[in-house]
Amino acid sequence: MFLDKLIGLFSSDMAIDLGTANTIVSVKGKGIIINEPSVVAVQNDKYGRDKILAVGQEAKQMIGKTPLNIQAVRPMQDGVIADFEMTERMIRYFIEKAHSRKSFIRPRIIICIPYGITQVERKAVEESAISAGAREVFLVEEPMAAAIGAGIPVSDPSGYVVVDIGGGTTEIGVTSLGGLVLSKSIKVAGDKFDKSIIEHVRQNFNLYIGERTAENIKIEIGTAIKLDTELKIKVKGRDNSGLLSTIELGSEGVRSAIKEPLKEIVSAVRSVLEEMPPDLAGDVVDNGVILTGGGALIRGIDTYLEDIIKLPVKVAEDPLLAVAYGTSAVLDEDALLKLITNA
Repeated sequence: MFLDKLIGLFSSDMAIDLGTANTIVSVKGKGIIINEPSVVAVQNDKYGRDKILAVGQEAKQMIGKTPLNIQAVRPMQDGVIADFEMTERMIRYFIEKAHSRKSFIRPRIIICIPYGITQVERKAVEESAISAGAREVFLVEEPMAAAIGAGIPVSDPSGYVVVDIGGGTTEIGVTSLGGLVLSKSIKVAGDKFDKSIIEHVRQNFNLYIGERTAENIKIEIGTAIKLDTELKIKVKGRDNSGLLSTIELGSEGVRSAIKEPLKEIVSAVRSVLEEMPPDLAGDVVDNGVILTGGGALIRGIDTYLEDIIKLPVKVAEDPLLAVAYGTSAVLDEDALLKLITNA
């Protein structure tokens, strides 16, 4: 125990929210120091070898704009590792950037993972972090991290429901007494919204747009409910004839586009509520549902969900960073780490 504390004095322990859309790194005692897209830009040379050109924000700027010998890769897909090697290199980059080589002892790292990933996938995350320079790795499931980051007293005997709508997955968790009583993960979230917007624009306007444009549309005018005043945005893309074109898209069109993914999320929430033990159900009637993740920022999504499930729904104070805050809290509080990970 004394040795662990001594090592901790010389090591910059860190927490990583390894998300499909963004990777957020916190350092113990300092809070969040890195918040960048989970993207790696790779250049292939004539011998078939690849070289990392950029990671994070710089790499994301290259999506859809690279020459043939450069690829902008998203190593995390649907909340899990799609490319083991690139994930390891991305984690290594963020660890080195956060660590700044000021410490001579490898850091202890806590990584947030989606609920329900396989043992093989859990092992892949752990091995990526160890290979990237961690001395010890702890895994925290995303619904629990989201609940902690949203300010839910997870150690209480009372039941709370958190819905984290991230980039690749939506995580639904029921917390009580420091654990997840019920949880569900579906691969419908922000990326699905973007793909639905791309398809809507193609079908209704014969215009082809990319992922970054779709994401911007979602942020600027995305809504789950009919707004009193419709929002508009100019969208540029390529039409069927190959010519560049500009259209005006309204928030009602976006609402129609993301209707099906929203229904899938609501269906998943309802299924968790239906499986809930009666005593916890009584708590949830009082405590309601907390929304976190980037998807919680879609206009009116709380009202949309509340109208269907007939329970109070509110958006966390800082939904985009709730999971990162929760993971960071586990890093900072040893008692919480033991409670959550049984360490």
